[in-house]
Amino acid sequence: MDKPRSPAVDAFWGAYREARSVPEQDYDVCRMGSSPDMADGLLALILHGPKRATACLLRDVEVGGEMMSKVGGHVVVLDGRDRPRAIWRTRTVEVKPLNQVDAAFAWDEGEGERTREDWLVMHNRYFAARAVAEAFAFDDSMPTVFERFTLVWPPDHADPEEPVGGVPSAGPGSHP
Repeated sequence: MDKPRSPAVDAFWGAYREARSVPEQDYDVCRMGSSPDMADGLLALILHGPKRATACLLRDVEVGGEMMSKVGGHVVVLDGRDRPRAIWRTRTVEVKPLNQVDAAFAWDEGEGERTREDWLVMHNRYFAARAVAEAFAFDDSMPTVFERFTLVWPPDHADPEEPVGGVPSAGPGSHP
């Protein structure tokens, strides 16, 4: 879920830009999941674990106010109390039906059993619950934004440095 910027977010982004000599540019801010506890759990998977991908329904971009991910773009990730904790850089973005997720993406998302089958069960449950709460029709063929990323900040959790001038074609969490 996209969130507004705050002085703390601006300072966190500024520290990253200064330390890594990143030129002035726009960035997105998000808190993942539908609750503070879920946000903290997903953030932990980003900081300490295997999570290097995420997905959202395209309708969230078209009518829900979320920003469309851009290859090379940055996202400041908030914890469950809306404090900035991480920054990722988007490596790939693909839009296709939710039920067309592949095993490699399910692995890269790093949640649950990391299988396609488990991913579909978890995401169908999550999006169906949101559909009820937000009064929209859901089915598992809905267009979905599949995003892979590299963790770039904070330094003690960041993935290995990216090559200068380019977004790597593969990264930690990539599965053959």
